[in-house]
Amino acid sequence: MSHDVLNPTPEYLAFWRERHVCTLTTPRPDGTPHVVPVGVTYDPEAGLARVISNKHSKKVRNVLAARPGAARVAVCQMEGRRWATLEGRAVVRDDEASVADAVARYAERYGRTPSPNPDRVVLEITLDRAMGRA
Repeated sequence: MSHDVLNPTPEYLAFWRERHVCTLTTPRPDGTPHVVPVGVTYDPEAGLARVISNKHSKKVRNVLAARPGAARVAVCQMEGRRWATLEGRAVVRDDEASVADAVARYAERYGRTPSPNPDRVVLEITLDRAMGRA
């Protein structure tokens, strides 16, 4: 089932606000998928999903290895028969304001503030597709 990225149904948005471990799929330089567990926040008003990470992680290196703005990624979560996927193009943000905003959003969704990390960056995903059954 397809959803409007900028105007999701209340049920779909509520599912993305519940606490769930998600997956992030990034393309490796050879084109194969790299799938890892992550925390994700969804901001339909901005059309963005955000994943905080260490700048030395494989997922960050995969996004940086693509042409600027060309790393097509997906985040997904599931619980029982409910599932939701968001897709789009990822970029890496390392400026203080973007990182602080992403950490605050993560803390709100997951109920805990991550430990300080000077190597923290944000994978910011400009969304163009939303699917799922929530």
